Amino acid sequence: MFANYLIGLREGLEASLIVCILVAYLVKTDRRDALKPVWLGVAAAVLVALGFGAGLEFGSQEMTFKAQEALGGSLSIVAVGLVTWMVFWMRRTARHLKTELHDKLDDALRMGTVALVVTAFLAVGREGLETSLFVWTAVHATSDGTTEPVIGALLGLATAVVLGWLFYRGALRINLARFFTWTGGMLVVVAAGVLAYGVHDLQEADFIGGLNNLAFDISSTIAPDGWLGTLLKGVLNFQPDPTVLQVAVWCLYLVPTLTLFLLPPGLLSRRAGAERAPASR
Repeated sequence: MFANYLIGLREGLEASLIVCILVAYLVKTDRRDALKPVWLGVAAAVLVALGFGAGLEFGSQEMTFKAQEALGGSLSIVAVGLVTWMVFWMRRTARHLKTELHDKLDDALRMGTVALVVTAFLAVGREGLETSLFVWTAVHATSDGTTEPVIGALLGLATAVVLGWLFYRGALRINLARFFTWTGGMLVVVAAGVLAYGVHDLQEADFIGGLNNLAFDISSTIAPDGWLGTLLKGVLNFQPDPTVLQVAVWCLYLVPTLTLFLLPPGLLSRRAGAERAPASR
């Protein structure tokens, strides 16, 4: 439940903060008349995200086993790519998110009701689609036939909604840049496991080879259905008998991605500027 709770919390909080910023700005600028179009856009974005998730779940049930594995593996890789881009983007823009949203909302207010609906829909819809895709792939990656992964994701989303409301009411103030750094780092670890699971799905679908080429097998030490195996699978998507390709992909993604993510903000840009300066002389 923990890994999926983290995903639901981290992804859902971004959408909640966006809604909080939009609504608070309209209230403070005495434009309550524009709240209805904004809420309409938010509702439409939520419905689209739910429909997307339902389409993934029920559509995949009509497929053959290999087709399901190919779809799940492909979407896992896509989801990891989107989430990786998202955590880096949010870390870079967390401090300026409010200003950017205010500017977009000002433009929409000048353009009219339809523009307000579209602005709210696009601002929340992107987060909603990313959340649906990553939650779906993560739940399937960590599912053991129980409802705990789904419950974890739903609890995370519910917590995100409550936190968003508390932010709006001014009852909760935290360092968002630090919050997104810590949760983003943990999400990168979870994403590495989802990526490895996606590769295993593609191997089971015979899309790529190496299914029987195991890196190691410690099933006798860590039973997959034991408490430790269940805990490691839920948090890290660990399996006691991964293939060589799974281990290679996990390492090649996690090590450089987490290293770059944890570097101090602006370090790479300062190094790039320092390298360009001697050349310009």
